[in-house]
Amino acid sequence: MTLDVIGAGVGRTGTYSLKLAINQLGFGPCHHMEEVLINRPTQVPLWAAASKGNPDWAAIFKGYRSAVDWPTAGFFRELHRAYPNAKFILTDRRTESWVESFSQTIYKLLGAVDHAPPDMREWLHMAKSVIARTGFPDGLDISGLTRAFEAHIAAVKAAIPARQLLVYDVKEGWGPLCAFLGVPEPAEPFPRTNNRAEFWDRVSGKT
Repeated sequence: MTLDVIGAGVGRTGTYSLKLAINQLGFGPCHHMEEVLINRPTQVPLWAAASKGNPDWAAIFKGYRSAVDWPTAGFFRELHRAYPNAKFILTDRRTESWVESFSQTIYKLLGAVDHAPPDMREWLHMAKSVIARTGFPDGLDISGLTRAFEAHIAAVKAAIPARQLLVYDVKEGWGPLCAFLGVPEPAEPFPRTNNRAEFWDRVSGKT
């Protein structure tokens, strides 16, 4: 199985809603950081190796037809080389809104890695490494996060040919996504999920 759809948008840009939408449109199963969390013994070592420059994409994405969110988003250049015919989706949102959301969820979680349960630490260290290599290391203030987010958006646009790339805000709903993927729009509402409360529930295993 090869990847047909690859998400280049970082966490907190609607990637979980996009995962659900992609699955609903028939391009699943879709890989997401949740898959890494659920399958830590297999997935974490593979992604840790990728972050050190030794990826095994066939093993990482075995059984998946698409992938979004981190860790995938941190490797958009490498994945474009590995899957040159894939369609890429860059989820975007208003920068100020993203900075606030990221700061209160993912960045806060990574900042407390040393206080996390022991069975979660390897996963968190891997995530921290991947997120840092994407341009978001420890210690960034609001201005730093703003610059890093805008730099990531620009880097994806520069690296992926426009004909293969959809720059997309999930608030736009089915229309642009379905047009890009060449499928009809479902009658059901576009999935909207993973607010901050859901994020913490998902990380803690409550959902």
